[in-house]
Parts: sequence; structure tokens; C-alpha cells
Amino acid sequence: MKQKLIAFLVVMTFVSAPLLAQTTPASGLTKIGYTNVDYIIDKLPEAKKMQNELEVTKAQLDKSLGDMIKEAQDKYEAYQKNGANMTDVIRADKEKELQGLQTRIQEYQTSAQTSLQKKQQQLLEPILTKVNEAIQAVGKENGYLYILNMDAGMNSTPIILYVGSEEYAVSNLILRKLGVDPDKIEAAPANAKPVTVPSLGAPATTTPAKPATTPAATPKKK
Repeated sequence: MKQKLIAFLVVMTFVSAPLLAQTTPASGLTKIGYTNVDYIIDKLPEAKKMQNELEVTKAQLDKSLGDMIKEAQDKYEAYQKNGANMTDVIRADKEKELQGLQTRIQEYQTSAQTSLQKKQQQLLEPILTKVNEAIQAVGKENGYLYILNMDAGMNSTPIILYVGSEEYAVSNLILRKLGVDPDKIEAAPANAKPVTVPSLGAPATTTPAKPATTPAATPKKK
């Protein structure tokens, strides 16, 4: 989702009317800068705070999901253990209950993931607005006609495929405008992951309730 918002930001902001309205420098050369919005966002304190909030929310949703799964598993195990002693009516009622629990779990997981994504979007929008304002300011203050984004988003072709010089890299200017000193940023490990919305899922130690089935050796009551 962040990639979609960033792609929107690229289209609506980086090639904006105020910058396009500027005239070509007297030298006749068009001054074009470039940056990487994902990199900028990843270095902001607000992004770290957003990630922490999302992880806390995910943990709460995962706990609720885990409790539902445990309830379904306990009832399924009881059904398997006592199914041979149940009447047809009771057995059918238990199977219906288990199927209902499984449906509830699936619906909850879907709605919880949607809720998590919505929260991520709400937290990310003010960050993108702040980055946008910094890019606009850097562009105007330094006479850039365009400032382009190096990364167009996940599973898409980058806007800039080749850079022959670092002369027009403006990421450090944008970070300074945002109050972040690029000289004090620690180099990220090679396997470091960018700030992303976590995916909701069942805890690793639990498994979804199995579909309710009639025990194979269940004799019918007469």
C-alpha cells in the first residue's frame, strides 16, 4: 500500500506545476534532481514510530485471532474425543458450531488485515505530506525543474534506470529540510528491511481449526 501512495505522490507532486512553471536556467541546461522516497521515509523518526504502532496493533489483533483459533481447536478436539457417544442431533449441532467458528476465524482475519492496512494508511499519509513539502521546498530553493523518484514501487520499473553522476542527488537536501542529519545516519545492514505494514496472521504455534468431520468409527444411537 505504501508503494501505491508513493506512486500517487510521484505523479501528483514530483512533476508539479510550481516546478514546471520555472524557466530553463540561463545556461540552457535543464536541472533535474533525483531521490528515493522509500529511503527518505525509512530515515524519519515518524516512520519508526509508525512501524512500532503497527506492530503493537498487529500483536493485539493476532492475540484475538489466536484466542479464536484455540477455542475452535479445543472444541474440535472435544468433538473428536466424544463424537462416538453423541446422538445424531448433538453431533450435527457440534459440527455446525465448528463450521461456524471456522467461518468466524476467516472473516475476522480478513477484517483485521483490512483494519491494519487502514491504520497504516492513516499513519503514512501525514508522513508523505511532510516529505512532499520538503521536496517542493528543495526543488524551488535549488532551481530544479524536476525532482524524480528513483523507485516507482514494488513490482514496477524504476523511473530512473541510469545515473551517470551523483551531482543531482537531492536525498541529503531533503533529509536536512526534514530535520534529519544525513551525516549521522548509520549505514543500514545489507539485509535491513524498509518500514512496511506487517501482515496479520495466526501465531506460529497455532493452526487453524480443521473442518468438522464425523468420526469414522462412530456408531449410531438407537
